Amino acid sequence: MKKISIMIPCYNEEENVREICHAVIDELGRSLPEYDYEILFIDNDSKDKTRMYLRQLCDENKKIRAIFNAKNFGQFNSPYYGMCQTTGDCTICLCCDFQDPVEMIPKLVKEWENGAKIVCAIKTSSKENKIMRFLRTRYYKMIKKLSDVEQIEHFTGFGLYDKSFIEVLRNLDDSTPFLRGIVAELGYKRVDIPYEQQKRKAGKTHNNWATLYDAAMLSFTSYTKAGLRIATILGFIMSGLSLVVALVYLILKLIYWDNFSAGTAPILLTVCVLGSVQLFFIGFLGEYVLSINKRMMHRPLVIEEERLNFEEDSEEQGND
Repeated sequence: MKKISIMIPCYNEEENVREICHAVIDELGRSLPEYDYEILFIDNDSKDKTRMYLRQLCDENKKIRAIFNAKNFGQFNSPYYGMCQTTGDCTICLCCDFQDPVEMIPKLVKEWENGAKIVCAIKTSSKENKIMRFLRTRYYKMIKKLSDVEQIEHFTGFGLYDKSFIEVLRNLDDSTPFLRGIVAELGYKRVDIPYEQQKRKAGKTHNNWATLYDAAMLSFTSYTKAGLRIATILGFIMSGLSLVVALVYLILKLIYWDNFSAGTAPILLTVCVLGSVQLFFIGFLGEYVLSINKRMMHRPLVIEEERLNFEEDSEEQGND
């Protein structure tokens, strides 16, 4: 019997964690009764009752597993690490807040059974804020044009991954993994299926401008050279313009020695413009350096505090 792993990352999801678990079990029992399953929750150091509810779920059903992180390791590391801990023939990543429809699971499995190693669920429409939708779309268009690697528009990570690709993820030595880029760069040929992203069922989103900026910069610095190239080209152009302005100013000063007086305003304006451009690109260069620094330190993706219902794996390893 084939086994499906459902991996659900969570952080302060006390209002959703039990409901999503029961919804997944009901969907699997109704649409895919011929498969075995496991549901793995990886909790990113929740401060509410999420962990208490996860303990209850794990006590009720041994096919439900949980990993408790020692602290919050961010929106990328924790789900990636959770995927690497699954044991099924395929792994489906699912958000805990019901924005990823549970009803999509049978469609993902169907494409997998037809031979697809990776099935990406693509948000062709969304019930999220229209302004955010517009900004995301513009960002995806920009990064797709600038990147050396194909980028998948409106792909959040929701999808199905064959165990052979999960093994690729396990062997990938990257302390700051960006799953969407990895799927596009290193993944097998994939199948894309559309869906409409739903509104969060309960609770508040933990994404803010800081987390969105972090995601944008990780993607930009990991898969594009455009930022550095633009800095180099613009710096060259600005240097040339500054040289021309300086020569023109010198010539006018020599010709009209007694009458020419431009004052200090042009000089101050030029210094401010050049200084602001330099500061912008120094900060931009710093983003690349920060990304390199994180990867060079080779720190673990997460540190576990506790595991629930992993005893069977330990027994199997002991018997081997």
